[in-house]
This record gives sequence, structure tokens and C-alpha cells, in this order.
Amino acid sequence: MKRFQMITEADARVLDYGSTVILAAGGHVTPLAHDTLKARRVSVVREGVDVDAESLAPPSRIRTVAIAGDHTGVALKKAILQHLRGRGMAVHDLGTGTSEPVDYPDTAASVAVRISRGEADAGIVIDGAGLGSTIAANKVSGVRAAMCLNQTLARYARQHNGANVLALGSTLVTPEEALAIVDTFIDTPMREPRYIRRLTKIRDLE
Repeated sequence: MKRFQMITEADARVLDYGSTVILAAGGHVTPLAHDTLKARRVSVVREGVDVDAESLAPPSRIRTVAIAGDHTGVALKKAILQHLRGRGMAVHDLGTGTSEPVDYPDTAASVAVRISRGEADAGIVIDGAGLGSTIAANKVSGVRAAMCLNQTLARYARQHNGANVLALGSTLVTPEEALAIVDTFIDTPMREPRYIRRLTKIRDLE
């Protein structure tokens, strides 16, 4: 198999369809190359990382987001929807859109199921404190939800823990703070083999 320190789009375009290549430890795949590799169904095996573990890492480039919140998060969800769509992302709005009470396990599950099925690259769940939605979402196999109060936690949740669902507390953060947290969560990839390897241990607890 071919071994790369870095895979560029030019490299990816000439790789055989359906082939497998090795990426050196600490190596990098450029964003455009990632798209081309996916289109050509080229598998990238990172040195020092179990192939199964690699498949558990969340997508580095998020294009599709599923979002839902209970009745306490209607205004915050609307602000996030507008923000993400303004960034050119496809967003699945799974409710609720009114102030009539709904239960957070239901709204959180609607997002978690989409993530579990691979129908969205990342999810966002909202309730008053964000804790209930975190607990509920994490009951769905393959979901790693993290409640984040600031950008530092959002970065760690993605980079270190491979979180694929962000939980927000509508009573704990302002809309401006929430948008900054969302951007950090969306824009932070998980790349380091030592962190990715640990996802298999999380999976084994399910």
C-alpha cells in the first residue's frame, strides 16, 4: 500500500477507486482531498490507529446538522438554525417550534437517532440546562453527546472525546455565547490517533 505524510487533492485524484492507503502518524489529509477520497471510496489507514477505531471518529468536515430542542429552547434554536444555514450547511429542524411543553427525551432522541443512522454529520440538542438532553441522547448507540457551557469545552468535546452531538442549556448561555460554542464544535476536528483509539473503549461500554 502507498504511504503518505500528507494527502492532497492531487494525490487523491490519481488513487485507484476502492484502494487503501497508509497515512503516517501525525500525517494530514487536506479538506479537498477528504472529499475526493470519499467520492473514490479510498480507505485511509492511519499508522498506530486501529481501522475500526478510525471509523468511529466523527466527520472532520460537517455539512449536515440535525437540531432539536424542547419548549425552553425555541428562540435559541431559531438563532442557531439561521446561523448554520448562513454558513451554507444543511440543517434538519426536528422541532419544537412552539412554547407548548414537550419532553426533552423525545427531542434529544430525534437528533440522536439521525446521528446513529448516519443521516447527519453532527447534532445539536437544547433544553433548559442541557443535562437532560445529554443523558437522553447518550442512550442511543453510537452517540457521544456533550453539554458545553463555553468554547473550551466544545473544543475538548470534539478534539479529545469525538463528540457528535452538542447539548446546550438555553437558560445558561446567551445566544451570542451559544453561536460561538456551536462554531467551535463544528469547526474542531478529531485527528490524533491516541484520542481516536479511545473511542473503541467508549464503544465497548455500550
